Amino acid sequence: MQTETGHPKPAVDRDWWRGAVIYQIYPRSYQDTNGDGIGDLKGIVQRLPYIAALGVDAIWISPFFRSPMKDFGYDVSDYCDVDPMFGTLADFDVLVAEAHRLGLKVMIDQVISHTSDEHPWFRESRASRNNPKADWFVWADAKPDGTPPNNWLSIFGGSAWQWDTRRQQYYLHNFLAEQPDLNFHNRKVQDAVLDATRFWLERGVDGFRLDTINFYFHSAGLEDNPPLPADQRNDTIAPSVNPYNYQDHLHDKSQPENLAFLERFRALLDGYPAATAVGEVGDAQRGLEIVAAYTAGNSRVHMCYAFDFLAPEKLTARKVRSVLETFGREARDGWACWAFSNHDVVRHATRWGAGEADRAAYLKVLSALLMSLRGSVCLYEGEELGLTEAELAFEDLRDPYGIRFWPEFKGRDSCRTPMVWEEKAQNGGFSAAKPWLPVPPEHLPRAVDAQTGDAGSLLEHYRRFLAFRRAHPALAKGDIAFLDTQEDTVAFTRRLGNEEIVCAFNLGAHPTAIDLGGPAVPQPLAGYGFSGDAGTGAIRLGAYGAWFGRRA
Repeated sequence: MQTETGHPKPAVDRDWWRGAVIYQIYPRSYQDTNGDGIGDLKGIVQRLPYIAALGVDAIWISPFFRSPMKDFGYDVSDYCDVDPMFGTLADFDVLVAEAHRLGLKVMIDQVISHTSDEHPWFRESRASRNNPKADWFVWADAKPDGTPPNNWLSIFGGSAWQWDTRRQQYYLHNFLAEQPDLNFHNRKVQDAVLDATRFWLERGVDGFRLDTINFYFHSAGLEDNPPLPADQRNDTIAPSVNPYNYQDHLHDKSQPENLAFLERFRALLDGYPAATAVGEVGDAQRGLEIVAAYTAGNSRVHMCYAFDFLAPEKLTARKVRSVLETFGREARDGWACWAFSNHDVVRHATRWGAGEADRAAYLKVLSALLMSLRGSVCLYEGEELGLTEAELAFEDLRDPYGIRFWPEFKGRDSCRTPMVWEEKAQNGGFSAAKPWLPVPPEHLPRAVDAQTGDAGSLLEHYRRFLAFRRAHPALAKGDIAFLDTQEDTVAFTRRLGNEEIVCAFNLGAHPTAIDLGGPAVPQPLAGYGFSGDAGTGAIRLGAYGAWFGRRA
Protein backbone atom coordinates (compact mmCIF):
# COMPACT_ATOMS: atom_id res chain seq x y z
CA MET A 1 0.00 0.00 0.00
CA GLN A 2 1.17 3.52 -0.82
CA THR A 3 0.48 6.96 0.57
CA GLU A 4 -0.92 9.82 -1.52
CA THR A 5 2.66 10.94 -2.21
CA GLY A 6 3.46 7.57 -3.72
CA HIS A 7 5.74 6.47 -0.85
CA PRO A 8 5.11 3.09 0.78
CA LYS A 9 3.24 3.26 4.07
CA PRO A 10 5.36 2.18 7.03
CA ALA A 11 4.54 -1.33 8.17
CA VAL A 12 2.29 -1.54 11.22
CA ASP A 13 4.23 -2.89 14.19
CA ARG A 14 1.82 -5.32 15.82
CA ASP A 15 4.52 -6.02 18.41
CA TRP A 16 4.88 -2.40 19.55
CA TRP A 17 3.61 -3.24 23.04
CA ARG A 18 6.43 -5.68 23.78
CA GLY A 19 8.85 -3.65 25.84
CA ALA A 20 6.82 -0.44 25.49
CA VAL A 21 6.94 2.26 28.15
CA ILE A 22 3.39 3.37 28.94
CA TYR A 23 2.67 6.63 30.76
CA GLN A 24 -0.41 6.50 32.98
CA ILE A 25 -2.62 9.60 33.16
CA TYR A 26 -5.18 10.04 35.92
CA PRO A 27 -7.33 12.57 34.06
CA ARG A 28 -8.92 14.26 37.09
CA SER A 29 -5.46 15.34 38.20
CA TYR A 30 -3.47 16.03 35.05
CA GLN A 31 -4.52 19.42 33.65
CA ASP A 32 -7.67 21.51 34.07
CA THR A 33 -8.56 23.79 31.15
CA ASN A 34 -12.13 24.88 31.97
CA GLY A 35 -11.57 26.19 35.49
CA ASP A 36 -13.62 23.69 37.48
CA GLY A 37 -10.66 22.30 39.44
CA ILE A 38 -10.82 18.92 37.67
CA GLY A 39 -8.58 17.78 34.85
CA ASP A 40 -10.07 17.12 31.43
CA LEU A 41 -9.34 15.71 27.98
CA LYS A 42 -8.36 19.09 26.56
CA GLY A 43 -5.83 19.32 29.37
CA ILE A 44 -4.29 16.03 28.30
CA VAL A 45 -4.08 17.30 24.72
CA GLN A 46 -2.33 20.43 25.98
CA ARG A 47 0.30 18.33 27.74
CA LEU A 48 0.88 15.67 25.06
CA PRO A 49 4.04 17.41 23.77
CA TYR A 50 5.53 17.07 27.26
CA ILE A 51 4.74 13.35 27.31
CA ALA A 52 6.12 12.81 23.82
CA ALA A 53 9.32 14.66 24.76
CA LEU A 54 9.68 12.42 27.80
CA GLY A 55 10.29 9.54 25.37
CA VAL A 56 7.54 7.07 26.22
CA ASP A 57 5.73 4.93 23.66
CA ALA A 58 2.11 5.18 24.78
CA ILE A 59 -0.32 6.77 27.21
CA TRP A 60 -2.89 4.97 29.34
CA ILE A 61 -5.80 7.14 30.42
CA SER A 62 -7.76 6.14 33.52
CA PRO A 63 -11.57 6.20 33.10
CA PHE A 64 -13.25 9.25 31.58
CA PHE A 65 -16.60 7.59 30.75
CA ARG A 66 -19.99 8.79 31.97
CA SER A 67 -20.20 7.99 35.65
CA PRO A 68 -21.80 9.15 38.91
CA MET A 69 -18.20 9.18 40.21
CA LYS A 70 -18.83 7.16 43.36
CA ASP A 71 -15.47 5.50 42.60
CA PHE A 72 -14.19 8.34 40.39
CA GLY A 73 -14.97 6.81 37.02
CA TYR A 74 -14.46 3.14 37.87
CA ASP A 75 -18.25 3.00 38.21
CA VAL A 76 -19.31 3.35 34.57
CA SER A 77 -22.87 4.35 33.60
CA ASP A 78 -22.19 4.55 29.83
CA TYR A 79 -19.32 2.68 28.23
CA CYS A 80 -19.58 4.62 24.96
CA ASP A 81 -19.54 8.26 26.01
CA VAL A 82 -17.33 10.80 27.76
CA ASP A 83 -18.48 12.24 31.06
CA PRO A 84 -19.17 15.98 30.58
CA MET A 85 -16.75 16.60 33.45
CA PHE A 86 -13.94 15.55 31.10
CA GLY A 87 -15.28 16.86 27.80
CA THR A 88 -16.88 15.27 24.75
CA LEU A 89 -16.33 12.48 22.27
CA ALA A 90 -15.07 15.15 19.86
CA ASP A 91 -12.43 16.11 22.45
CA PHE A 92 -11.40 12.49 22.69
CA ASP A 93 -11.08 12.23 18.91
CA VAL A 94 -8.79 15.27 18.94
CA LEU A 95 -6.72 13.65 21.70
CA VAL A 96 -6.24 10.45 19.69
CA ALA A 97 -5.33 12.35 16.53
CA GLU A 98 -2.80 14.56 18.31
CA ALA A 99 -1.24 11.66 20.21
CA HIS A 100 -0.80 9.74 16.98
CA ARG A 101 0.70 12.81 15.30
CA LEU A 102 3.27 12.92 18.09
CA GLY A 103 4.03 9.19 17.76
CA LEU A 104 2.18 8.10 20.90
CA LYS A 105 -0.17 5.13 21.15
CA VAL A 106 -3.38 5.61 23.13
CA MET A 107 -4.63 3.06 25.66
CA ILE A 108 -7.73 3.48 27.82
CA ASP A 109 -9.15 1.75 30.87
CA GLN A 110 -11.87 -0.83 30.26
CA VAL A 111 -13.81 -1.43 33.46
CA ILE A 112 -15.99 -4.36 32.49
CA SER A 113 -16.08 -6.55 35.60
CA HIS A 114 -18.77 -4.26 37.01
CA THR A 115 -20.85 -1.21 36.13
CA SER A 116 -22.40 1.66 38.05
CA ASP A 117 -25.75 0.94 39.67
CA GLU A 118 -26.97 3.82 37.49
CA HIS A 119 -26.10 2.00 34.26
CA PRO A 120 -29.26 1.28 32.20
CA TRP A 121 -28.35 -2.42 32.16
CA PHE A 122 -28.52 -2.62 35.96
CA ARG A 123 -31.64 -0.49 36.21
CA GLU A 124 -33.40 -2.93 33.94
CA SER A 125 -31.91 -5.97 35.65
CA ARG A 126 -33.07 -4.94 39.12
CA ALA A 127 -36.60 -4.08 37.94
CA SER A 128 -37.82 -7.70 38.02
CA ARG A 129 -36.68 -11.31 37.96
CA ASN A 130 -37.97 -11.96 34.45
CA ASN A 131 -36.94 -8.99 32.30
CA PRO A 132 -34.52 -9.42 29.35
CA LYS A 133 -31.53 -8.37 31.47
CA ALA A 134 -32.62 -10.08 34.67
CA ASP A 135 -29.49 -12.27 34.75
CA TRP A 136 -27.00 -9.74 33.35
CA PHE A 137 -25.78 -9.24 36.93
CA VAL A 138 -25.10 -11.72 39.73
CA TRP A 139 -28.29 -12.20 41.74
CA ALA A 140 -28.92 -14.75 44.48
CA ASP A 141 -31.58 -15.48 47.07
CA ALA A 142 -30.95 -14.93 50.74
CA LYS A 143 -30.27 -17.85 53.04
CA PRO A 144 -33.32 -18.99 55.04
CA ASP A 145 -32.29 -16.66 57.87
CA GLY A 146 -32.10 -13.65 55.53
CA THR A 147 -28.32 -13.40 55.49
CA PRO A 148 -26.24 -13.14 52.27
CA PRO A 149 -25.83 -16.21 50.02
CA ASN A 150 -22.25 -16.85 51.14
CA ASN A 151 -19.28 -15.34 52.97
CA TRP A 152 -17.72 -13.42 50.07
CA LEU A 153 -16.27 -10.03 51.03
CA SER A 154 -15.91 -6.76 49.16
CA ILE A 155 -12.45 -5.26 48.76
CA PHE A 156 -13.97 -1.97 49.91
CA GLY A 157 -15.16 -3.52 53.17
CA GLY A 158 -18.06 -5.65 54.42
CA SER A 159 -20.09 -8.25 52.59
CA ALA A 160 -19.82 -8.48 48.80
CA TRP A 161 -23.62 -8.82 48.71
CA GLN A 162 -26.18 -5.99 48.74
CA TRP A 163 -29.90 -6.54 49.37
CA ASP A 164 -32.24 -5.15 46.72
CA THR A 165 -35.83 -4.55 47.82
CA ARG A 166 -37.30 -4.65 44.31
CA ARG A 167 -36.15 -8.16 43.46
CA GLN A 168 -35.88 -9.22 47.10
CA GLN A 169 -32.54 -10.75 46.28
CA TYR A 170 -28.90 -9.97 46.89
CA TYR A 171 -26.58 -8.77 44.11
CA LEU A 172 -22.82 -9.22 44.04
CA HIS A 173 -20.39 -6.30 44.24
CA ASN A 174 -16.67 -6.91 44.68
CA PHE A 175 -16.12 -3.19 45.27
CA LEU A 176 -18.67 -0.53 46.27
CA ALA A 177 -22.33 -1.45 46.61
CA GLU A 178 -22.84 1.06 43.79
CA GLN A 179 -20.68 -1.15 41.53
CA PRO A 180 -22.71 -4.31 40.79
CA ASP A 181 -20.80 -7.16 39.16
CA LEU A 182 -21.73 -8.22 35.64
CA ASN A 183 -22.58 -11.89 35.12
CA PHE A 184 -20.03 -13.11 32.59
CA HIS A 185 -21.62 -16.55 32.59
CA ASN A 186 -24.24 -14.91 30.35
CA ARG A 187 -22.97 -14.85 26.75
CA LYS A 188 -25.03 -11.71 26.03
CA VAL A 189 -23.06 -9.84 28.69
CA GLN A 190 -19.82 -10.84 27.01
CA ASP A 191 -21.19 -9.68 23.66
CA ALA A 192 -22.20 -6.32 25.12
CA VAL A 193 -18.81 -5.53 26.65
CA LEU A 194 -17.07 -6.63 23.47
CA ASP A 195 -19.32 -4.25 21.53
CA ALA A 196 -18.26 -1.43 23.87
CA THR A 197 -14.62 -2.35 23.27
CA ARG A 198 -15.18 -2.31 19.51
CA PHE A 199 -16.66 1.21 19.81
CA TRP A 200 -13.34 2.59 21.07
CA LEU A 201 -11.24 0.57 18.63
CA GLU A 202 -13.22 2.16 15.81
CA ARG A 203 -12.34 5.58 17.25
CA GLY A 204 -8.63 4.81 16.88
CA VAL A 205 -7.71 3.52 20.33
CA ASP A 206 -4.58 1.36 20.28
CA GLY A 207 -5.20 -0.69 23.37
CA PHE A 208 -6.78 -1.20 26.76
CA ARG A 209 -5.82 -1.57 30.37
CA LEU A 210 -8.29 -4.15 31.66
CA ASP A 211 -9.31 -3.29 35.21
CA THR A 212 -9.56 -6.22 37.65
CA ILE A 213 -9.23 -8.75 34.82
CA ASN A 214 -9.44 -11.78 37.11
CA PHE A 215 -12.74 -10.65 38.65
CA TYR A 216 -14.86 -11.22 35.54
CA PHE A 217 -16.16 -14.66 36.53
CA HIS A 218 -17.39 -15.98 39.87
CA SER A 219 -18.06 -19.60 40.75
CA ALA A 220 -21.59 -20.41 39.61
CA GLY A 221 -21.96 -22.61 42.70
CA LEU A 222 -21.49 -19.63 45.04
CA GLU A 223 -19.41 -21.73 47.45
CA ASP A 224 -17.99 -20.08 50.58
CA ASN A 225 -14.35 -19.04 50.40
CA PRO A 226 -12.22 -20.95 52.90
CA PRO A 227 -10.39 -19.05 55.63
CA LEU A 228 -6.77 -18.20 54.98
CA PRO A 229 -4.32 -19.08 57.76
CA ALA A 230 -2.99 -15.98 59.48
CA ASP A 231 0.60 -16.73 58.46
CA GLN A 232 -0.41 -16.70 54.78
CA ARG A 233 -2.15 -13.33 54.82
CA ASN A 234 -0.53 -10.32 53.19
CA ASP A 235 -1.46 -6.77 52.27
CA THR A 236 -0.49 -6.99 48.60
CA ILE A 237 -3.86 -5.90 47.18
CA ALA A 238 -5.80 -4.83 50.29
CA PRO A 239 -4.56 -3.05 53.43
CA SER A 240 -3.80 -5.19 56.45
CA VAL A 241 -6.77 -3.72 58.36
CA ASN A 242 -9.18 -5.12 55.74
CA PRO A 243 -10.75 -8.53 56.57
CA TYR A 244 -10.72 -9.28 52.81
CA ASN A 245 -7.24 -10.66 53.53
CA TYR A 246 -8.70 -13.30 55.87
CA GLN A 247 -10.09 -15.41 53.02
CA ASP A 248 -8.56 -17.60 50.35
CA HIS A 249 -10.41 -16.22 47.33
CA LEU A 250 -10.98 -19.48 45.49
CA HIS A 251 -14.56 -18.92 44.36
CA ASP A 252 -15.32 -15.21 43.97
CA LYS A 253 -12.71 -14.53 41.24
CA SER A 254 -9.99 -16.07 39.02
CA GLN A 255 -12.26 -18.78 37.61
CA PRO A 256 -11.15 -21.04 34.72
CA GLU A 257 -14.06 -19.86 32.52
CA ASN A 258 -12.26 -16.54 32.19
CA LEU A 259 -9.71 -18.01 29.78
CA ALA A 260 -12.32 -18.59 27.08
CA PHE A 261 -13.58 -15.01 27.40
CA LEU A 262 -10.06 -13.61 27.17
CA GLU A 263 -9.66 -15.56 23.93
CA ARG A 264 -12.82 -13.89 22.62
CA PHE A 265 -11.42 -10.52 23.65
CA ARG A 266 -8.09 -11.20 21.95
CA ALA A 267 -9.84 -12.32 18.77
CA LEU A 268 -11.57 -8.93 18.65
CA LEU A 269 -8.29 -7.06 19.12
CA ASP A 270 -6.58 -9.14 16.45
CA GLY A 271 -8.99 -7.69 13.92
CA TYR A 272 -7.27 -4.30 14.27
CA PRO A 273 -3.76 -3.42 13.09
CA ALA A 274 -1.99 -2.91 16.39
CA ALA A 275 -4.51 -3.24 19.23
CA THR A 276 -3.21 -4.56 22.54
CA ALA A 277 -4.34 -5.16 26.11
CA VAL A 278 -2.71 -5.26 29.53
CA GLY A 279 -4.63 -6.87 32.37
CA GLU A 280 -4.58 -5.95 36.05
CA VAL A 281 -4.43 -9.12 38.14
CA GLY A 282 -5.43 -8.62 41.76
CA ASP A 283 -4.67 -11.74 43.78
CA ALA A 284 -2.56 -11.92 46.90
CA GLN A 285 -1.81 -15.65 46.75
CA ARG A 286 -1.60 -16.63 43.08
CA GLY A 287 -0.92 -13.41 41.19
CA LEU A 288 1.96 -14.58 39.00
CA GLU A 289 0.26 -17.92 38.28
CA ILE A 290 -2.77 -16.05 36.96
CA VAL A 291 -0.60 -13.67 34.93
CA ALA A 292 1.10 -16.68 33.38
CA ALA A 293 -2.22 -18.29 32.42
CA TYR A 294 -3.71 -15.10 31.03
CA THR A 295 -0.70 -14.27 28.83
CA ALA A 296 0.13 -17.81 27.66
CA GLY A 297 0.53 -18.19 23.91
CA ASN A 298 -0.90 -15.67 21.47
CA SER A 299 -4.61 -16.15 22.07
CA ARG A 300 -5.29 -14.30 25.35
CA VAL A 301 -4.16 -10.89 26.56
CA HIS A 302 -0.83 -9.55 25.40
CA MET A 303 0.50 -8.76 28.87
CA CYS A 304 -0.56 -8.50 32.52
CA TYR A 305 0.72 -7.03 35.74
CA ALA A 306 0.37 -8.33 39.25
CA PHE A 307 1.00 -6.42 42.47
CA ASP A 308 4.46 -7.83 43.26
CA PHE A 309 6.15 -4.43 42.82
CA LEU A 310 3.14 -2.39 43.97
CA ALA A 311 3.01 -3.88 47.46
CA PRO A 312 4.10 -2.03 50.61
CA GLU A 313 7.03 -4.41 51.15
CA LYS A 314 10.37 -2.73 50.48
CA LEU A 315 11.93 -3.60 47.16
CA THR A 316 15.06 -5.72 47.57
CA ALA A 317 17.58 -7.16 45.16
CA ARG A 318 16.46 -10.65 46.15
CA LYS A 319 12.80 -9.86 45.45
CA VAL A 320 13.57 -8.42 42.02
CA ARG A 321 15.35 -11.59 40.99
CA SER A 322 12.75 -13.88 42.56
CA VAL A 323 9.79 -12.19 40.85
CA LEU A 324 11.43 -12.08 37.41
CA GLU A 325 12.72 -15.64 37.56
CA THR A 326 9.41 -16.98 38.87
CA PHE A 327 7.59 -15.27 36.02
CA GLY A 328 10.12 -16.63 33.55
CA ARG A 329 9.51 -20.19 34.77
CA GLU A 330 5.73 -19.99 34.99
CA ALA A 331 5.10 -17.91 31.87
CA ARG A 332 7.76 -18.96 29.41
CA ASP A 333 5.83 -17.54 26.48
CA GLY A 334 4.04 -14.80 28.43
CA TRP A 335 4.83 -11.14 28.88
CA ALA A 336 4.66 -8.95 31.96
CA CYS A 337 4.13 -5.25 32.47
CA TRP A 338 5.95 -3.86 35.51
CA ALA A 339 5.13 -0.78 37.58
CA PHE A 340 6.31 0.65 40.87
CA SER A 341 3.44 3.17 41.32
CA ASN A 342 -0.09 3.77 40.08
CA HIS A 343 -3.34 5.48 41.07
CA ASP A 344 -4.19 2.85 43.71
CA VAL A 345 -1.03 2.56 45.83
CA VAL A 346 1.26 4.75 47.90
CA ARG A 347 3.78 6.43 45.59
CA HIS A 348 7.04 4.52 45.68
CA ALA A 349 9.00 7.71 46.39
CA THR A 350 7.41 7.48 49.84
CA ARG A 351 6.63 3.76 50.08
CA TRP A 352 10.25 2.74 49.58
CA GLY A 353 12.24 5.96 49.50
CA ALA A 354 11.24 7.70 52.71
CA GLY A 355 14.10 6.28 54.78
CA GLU A 356 16.87 6.41 52.18
CA ALA A 357 19.93 8.58 52.78
CA ASP A 358 19.66 10.18 49.33
CA ARG A 359 16.12 9.75 48.07
CA ALA A 360 16.75 11.49 44.73
CA ALA A 361 19.65 9.15 43.90
CA TYR A 362 17.63 6.16 45.09
CA LEU A 363 14.73 7.06 42.81
CA LYS A 364 17.11 7.36 39.86
CA VAL A 365 18.52 3.88 40.31
CA LEU A 366 15.03 2.43 40.87
CA SER A 367 13.80 3.95 37.62
CA ALA A 368 16.80 2.62 35.71
CA LEU A 369 16.17 -0.82 37.17
CA LEU A 370 12.46 -0.74 36.28
CA MET A 371 13.18 0.30 32.70
CA SER A 372 15.81 -2.44 32.29
CA LEU A 373 13.67 -5.40 33.37
CA ARG A 374 12.30 -7.86 30.85
CA GLY A 375 8.75 -6.73 30.20
CA SER A 376 6.83 -3.59 29.41
CA VAL A 377 6.74 -0.67 31.84
CA CYS A 378 4.04 1.59 33.24
CA LEU A 379 5.07 4.97 34.63
CA TYR A 380 2.53 6.86 36.73
CA GLU A 381 2.11 10.60 36.22
CA GLY A 382 4.46 12.55 38.51
CA GLU A 383 6.71 9.56 39.06
CA GLU A 384 9.20 11.21 36.73
CA LEU A 385 9.20 14.24 39.06
CA GLY A 386 9.74 12.23 42.23
CA LEU A 387 6.37 13.22 43.67
CA THR A 388 5.84 11.85 47.16
CA GLU A 389 2.67 10.66 48.82
CA ALA A 390 0.66 13.70 49.94
CA GLU A 391 -0.31 14.24 53.56
CA LEU A 392 -4.03 14.99 53.48
CA ALA A 393 -6.43 15.82 56.28
CA PHE A 394 -9.52 13.68 56.74
CA GLU A 395 -11.72 16.53 55.50
CA ASP A 396 -9.77 16.58 52.22
CA LEU A 397 -10.49 12.92 51.42
CA ARG A 398 -12.72 12.01 48.49
CA ASP A 399 -11.95 8.28 48.22
CA PRO A 400 -14.70 6.14 49.83
CA TYR A 401 -12.13 3.40 50.47
CA GLY A 402 -9.97 5.71 52.57
CA ILE A 403 -12.92 7.28 54.36
CA ARG A 404 -14.12 3.83 55.43
CA PHE A 405 -10.79 2.56 56.77
CA TRP A 406 -9.38 5.86 58.14
CA PRO A 407 -7.02 6.41 59.89
CA GLU A 408 -5.10 3.11 59.65
CA PHE A 409 -5.59 3.18 55.88
CA LYS A 410 -5.85 6.62 54.30
CA GLY A 411 -7.09 5.53 50.91
CA ARG A 412 -5.86 6.46 47.46
CA ASP A 413 -6.31 10.23 47.37
CA SER A 414 -2.76 10.90 48.51
CA CYS A 415 -1.30 9.46 45.30
CA ARG A 416 -3.89 11.22 43.11
CA THR A 417 -3.17 14.86 43.91
CA PRO A 418 -2.74 17.18 40.89
CA MET A 419 0.28 17.20 38.63
CA VAL A 420 2.60 20.17 39.21
CA TRP A 421 3.70 22.01 36.08
CA GLU A 422 4.95 25.41 37.29
CA GLU A 423 6.63 25.99 40.64
CA LYS A 424 5.45 29.59 41.06
CA ALA A 425 2.00 29.32 39.48
CA GLN A 426 -1.26 29.03 41.34
CA ASN A 427 -1.92 25.37 42.17
CA GLY A 428 1.27 24.43 40.40
CA GLY A 429 -0.23 25.36 37.03
CA PHE A 430 -2.83 22.60 37.27
CA SER A 431 -5.90 24.82 37.61
CA ALA A 432 -6.92 28.43 38.17
CA ALA A 433 -9.68 27.18 40.49
CA LYS A 434 -9.59 25.26 43.74
CA PRO A 435 -8.45 21.74 42.76
CA TRP A 436 -10.57 18.71 43.60
CA LEU A 437 -7.66 17.58 45.81
CA PRO A 438 -5.11 19.97 47.35
CA VAL A 439 -1.75 20.56 45.67
CA PRO A 440 0.85 19.71 48.34
CA PRO A 441 3.25 22.64 48.88
CA GLU A 442 6.17 20.20 49.03
CA HIS A 443 5.44 19.15 45.44
CA LEU A 444 5.94 22.64 43.99
CA PRO A 445 9.78 22.58 43.99
CA ARG A 446 9.53 19.36 41.95
CA ALA A 447 7.38 20.97 39.23
CA VAL A 448 8.16 20.34 35.58
CA ASP A 449 9.53 23.83 34.96
CA ALA A 450 11.76 23.61 38.04
CA GLN A 451 13.42 20.42 36.81
CA THR A 452 13.54 21.01 33.07
CA GLY A 453 17.07 21.81 31.91
CA ASP A 454 18.69 20.74 35.19
CA ALA A 455 20.91 17.81 34.16
CA GLY A 456 20.91 16.50 37.73
CA SER A 457 17.13 16.47 38.11
CA LEU A 458 15.03 13.34 38.21
CA LEU A 459 12.97 14.50 35.23
CA GLU A 460 16.02 14.91 33.03
CA HIS A 461 17.25 11.52 34.24
CA TYR A 462 14.00 9.92 33.01
CA ARG A 463 14.32 11.64 29.64
CA ARG A 464 17.96 10.58 29.36
CA PHE A 465 17.34 6.99 30.34
CA LEU A 466 14.31 6.58 28.08
CA ALA A 467 16.47 7.75 25.17
CA PHE A 468 19.18 5.28 26.22
CA ARG A 469 16.65 2.47 26.37
CA ARG A 470 15.34 3.34 22.92
CA ALA A 471 18.90 3.27 21.53
CA HIS A 472 19.38 -0.27 22.85
CA PRO A 473 16.46 -2.54 21.85
CA ALA A 474 17.83 -5.36 24.01
CA LEU A 475 16.66 -3.39 27.06
CA ALA A 476 13.11 -3.36 25.72
CA LYS A 477 12.63 -6.72 24.04
CA GLY A 478 15.59 -8.91 24.94
CA ASP A 479 15.86 -12.03 27.07
CA ILE A 480 17.07 -11.74 30.66
CA ALA A 481 19.54 -13.84 32.66
CA PHE A 482 20.53 -12.96 36.22
CA LEU A 483 24.08 -12.91 37.52
CA ASP A 484 24.96 -13.91 41.07
CA THR A 485 25.30 -10.88 43.34
CA GLN A 486 25.35 -10.08 47.03
CA GLU A 487 23.31 -7.93 49.42
CA ASP A 488 21.78 -4.84 47.77
CA THR A 489 23.03 -5.48 44.25
CA VAL A 490 21.16 -6.72 41.19
CA ALA A 491 22.84 -7.69 37.92
CA PHE A 492 21.61 -9.37 34.77
CA THR A 493 22.16 -9.52 31.05
CA ARG A 494 19.65 -8.53 28.36
CA ARG A 495 20.20 -10.17 24.99
CA LEU A 496 18.55 -9.50 21.64
CA GLY A 497 20.14 -10.80 18.46
CA ASN A 498 23.84 -9.97 18.54
CA GLU A 499 23.50 -7.40 21.33
CA GLU A 500 24.07 -8.42 24.95
CA ILE A 501 24.04 -5.77 27.66
CA VAL A 502 25.18 -6.28 31.22
CA CYS A 503 23.09 -4.23 33.68
CA ALA A 504 24.23 -3.71 37.27
CA PHE A 505 22.49 -1.84 40.08
CA ASN A 506 23.27 -0.96 43.68
CA LEU A 507 20.05 -0.37 45.64
CA GLY A 508 21.99 0.43 48.80
CA ALA A 509 23.47 3.55 50.38
CA HIS A 510 27.06 2.22 50.45
CA PRO A 511 29.57 1.59 47.64
CA THR A 512 29.91 -2.01 46.55
CA ALA A 513 31.28 -4.21 43.79
CA ILE A 514 29.92 -7.00 41.61
CA ASP A 515 32.35 -9.76 40.68
CA LEU A 516 31.75 -10.94 37.12
CA GLY A 517 33.76 -14.09 37.72
CA GLY A 518 36.62 -13.49 35.32
CA PRO A 519 39.03 -10.95 33.86
CA ALA A 520 36.84 -9.94 30.92
CA VAL A 521 34.73 -6.83 31.54
CA PRO A 522 32.02 -5.73 29.12
CA GLN A 523 32.67 -2.59 27.13
CA PRO A 524 31.12 0.34 29.05
CA LEU A 525 28.16 2.08 27.47
CA ALA A 526 27.44 5.78 27.84
CA GLY A 527 24.40 8.00 27.84
CA TYR A 528 22.46 6.93 30.92
CA GLY A 529 23.94 9.34 33.46
CA PHE A 530 25.43 7.02 36.10
CA SER A 531 29.14 6.80 36.86
CA GLY A 532 29.89 3.22 37.86
CA ASP A 533 33.40 1.94 37.20
CA ALA A 534 34.46 -1.37 35.63
CA GLY A 535 37.71 -2.80 36.90
CA THR A 536 39.36 -6.13 36.16
CA GLY A 537 36.64 -8.74 36.46
CA ALA A 538 34.41 -6.54 38.61
CA ILE A 539 32.03 -3.60 38.47
CA ARG A 540 32.39 -1.02 41.22
CA LEU A 541 29.22 0.86 42.05
CA GLY A 542 28.78 3.91 44.24
CA ALA A 543 25.81 4.37 46.55
CA TYR A 544 22.64 3.99 44.49
CA GLY A 545 24.79 3.45 41.43
CA ALA A 546 24.26 1.68 38.14
CA TRP A 547 26.45 0.51 35.28
CA PHE A 548 25.79 -0.77 31.76
CA GLY A 549 28.17 -2.47 29.36
CA ARG A 550 28.04 -4.32 26.07
CA ARG A 551 29.43 -7.82 26.02
CA ALA A 552 31.09 -8.92 22.78
